[in-house]
Amino acid sequence: MGASVNIGLVDVSGDLDVSSVPSVRRQLDGLVASGSRRIFMNMADVGYVDSAGMALILSELRRVRELGGLLSLINVSSQLYRALSLMRMVDFMPVSRAGARRTVTALDPSVLPRWRTTFRVGADELSSARDRLSRLLADLPLSSDDVFDMTLACGEALGNAVDHTCGGGVLATVAAYPDRVSVEVTDCGCGFSLGEDEEPPDAGPASERGRGIRLMRLLADSVSIAPKQTGEGTVVRLVKLYDALASPDSPAA
Repeated sequence: MGASVNIGLVDVSGDLDVSSVPSVRRQLDGLVASGSRRIFMNMADVGYVDSAGMALILSELRRVRELGGLLSLINVSSQLYRALSLMRMVDFMPVSRAGARRTVTALDPSVLPRWRTTFRVGADELSSARDRLSRLLADLPLSSDDVFDMTLACGEALGNAVDHTCGGGVLATVAAYPDRVSVEVTDCGCGFSLGEDEEPPDAGPASERGRGIRLMRLLADSVSIAPKQTGEGTVVRLVKLYDALASPDSPAA
C-alpha cells in the first residue's frame, strides 16, 4: 500500500432493489473512478435487498477487490443480515450489523505488550510509514481485511499529524498485546482532544480533521485523541482487536 487510498461512503436510502440499483451503481462507479479503494455502503435505511441489489453488491465487491481495495456493508439490520447470511454474502465481505460495534475494554495496567516498536515519520515519509505499518500488522493475528483497514486508519492519523506538527516530526508506536494491537501517532502541534463518544467538528478550519476522525472510527475498533501528557502536541491511539487470540511474535520490521 504505497499510495494513499481514498475512502468513500455511500448512504443507501430505502430498499436496494431493481429500481434503486442504477442510482447506487452510479455513486459507487463515481467513487471508484475518483480513486476510492475502501468503500462503505451504509445500509441503515435499507430494509430489503432483491436479487438485483445482491448482484450489484457482488459485482462491485469483485471489481474493488480486483483493484486492490475493499467494499463492505455497515449498519445492517438483523433481518437483512439474516438474508445476506442465507445468500452467503457474509462469507465474501465485511458486514457490520447495526449497533454491533465491538467494545474495547481498557487494558489492565499490569498487562505488558508482547512487543513494541517506535519510529519517526517525516513529512515526506508517509508512504514508507504506511508500508512499514502494514508489514508489522500483517504479522499479527488479524485478517487481511483488518490489516488493510487498520493501515488506512493509521495513514489518516499520520496525515493529520504531519499537517499539524512542528519541525520535530511525528512518532508512530505499534504495540502488540495478547488480544489487540495499539498504534499511537504522536505529534508536537497545538494539541487536540476529543472523547470517544464526542462528535468531531464539522465546520471551520478543523472540518478536514473531523472527516479524518470519522473515517478512523469506521476503520478501527477504538480511536482516542488527547493532548500529550508532557509538552505540546496530540496523541491519537487506534486499537484493533484480534478475531482469534494468539501470541504475536516479535515484529519483522
